[in-house]
Amino acid sequence: MTVSYGKFKVGELVRHKLFGYRGVCVDVDPTFQGTDEWYATVARSRPPRDRPWYHVLPHATDHMTYVAERNLEPDDSAEPIDHLAVPTFFERFEDGGYVARRKAN
Repeated sequence: MTVSYGKFKVGELVRHKLFGYRGVCVDVDPTFQGTDEWYATVARSRPPRDRPWYHVLPHATDHMTYVAERNLEPDDSAEPIDHLAVPTFFERFEDGGYVARRKAN
């Protein structure tokens, strides 16, 4: 069973509204799970902490971002994401999104 906390699912392609980059969601937190220090330093637009936040692999980078739901929108390009960590999280790209690897018990 997949638990859904927000607008986007793991494997879904997204675009950052403020910075314009494309990416793929690899995890979702129902609310902000970072530190107060990180929020004060990095989350300058002050998105709500009580709404979903997403772990995103941005296209053509080697890092992961942590993004508030209000700063994301669907990416309808149906183009794969170029990121070395994609195979760690996903089995394949199919129908404009990624299929997550099954977790071992």
